[in-house]
Amino acid sequence: MVTYIGMLSFTDQGIQSVKETTKRAAAAKETAQKLGVNMREIFWTMGDCDVVCVLESEDEQALCAFSLAIAMQGNVRTRSLRAYTAGEMDKILARLP
Repeated sequence: MVTYIGMLSFTDQGIQSVKETTKRAAAAKETAQKLGVNMREIFWTMGDCDVVCVLESEDEQALCAFSLAIAMQGNVRTRSLRAYTAGEMDKILARLP
């Protein structure tokens, strides 16, 4: 399972219709499922990002397709971070000389 942290910022279009943001998030969860992505958590935040979500998939290409599909709607700009569990990080560290 691959995990990503999605960091989203509202566009001008997205902030103008901010009252719909929770409905858009529910629709995004449905889109994610159709593309093979589990949107495990979603948080509305204050600071550098307006929304942060935890995404999981067996396939990184599915995560990329999901991110592009959401961005195409024009309500948010997306950035992402590849995330590792402690177990995954231990495997990475085991490869170090």
